Amino acid sequence: MKRAPRFAISSAAVEGAVALVGGAELHHMRDVMRLLPGAEVALFDERGAEYAGTIQAFQARHAVVEIAAATSARAEATSELVLAAAVIKGPRMDFLVEKAAELGAAELWPVLCARGVVHEVGGERLARWRRLATAAAKQSLAPRATEVVAPLKLEDLIRRLNRGRLCVVLSAGAPALGAMLRQARTRALLLLCGPEGDFTDEELAGVRAAGFLPAGLGGRRLRSETAALAALSIAAATLDEFVR
Repeated sequence: MKRAPRFAISSAAVEGAVALVGGAELHHMRDVMRLLPGAEVALFDERGAEYAGTIQAFQARHAVVEIAAATSARAEATSELVLAAAVIKGPRMDFLVEKAAELGAAELWPVLCARGVVHEVGGERLARWRRLATAAAKQSLAPRATEVVAPLKLEDLIRRLNRGRLCVVLSAGAPALGAMLRQARTRALLLLCGPEGDFTDEELAGVRAAGFLPAGLGGRRLRSETAALAALSIAAATLDEFVR
């Protein structure tokens, strides 16, 4: 059975049995997919709620969708999984954002590191990452889009840590990530992946003092985005074991 196309909305856009779809999602619905009134669509909001409905009309700034059914947010093993990854150049970072969203990261924290090649991120690039995360959520049937936060320096990341979360920093030669997670059996996890030049000694001292545990991915030397996505894949699959 063919699935209805999915669109992201804000929970504030829903009132009773009607949802208003605006902005980029309106453009995608009306101008890219060229859907017409009467077409069935699926909607999801930032809380993970899902809606099935029918387009009733297009107005100047939004589409009016009549909601036929709604379901509350479904629980996911990855709902408390955060990926903090060093910012890398252009399309490679876009790829990382898209795949992190597909793999189920609840949040993506771009990190500005001393040895990273990127030391500043403009608003346009951050907006692009958020669009990519939303598109990936639509494609992968995720209950909500990955939240991409504004880039953080490492000291800022440490200050915003939730002390109830297991924090892991990827380190060459460290114990295997999967084994560590199976032993810890926690669903609240933050994975920190550095730049290809790795963290400085000062940065490593800071994250270890903040309670990060080192974990490894085997003997191969991986690109930054490969390491981040490999770690995320291992973590998502391992956390899924805990709820089955």
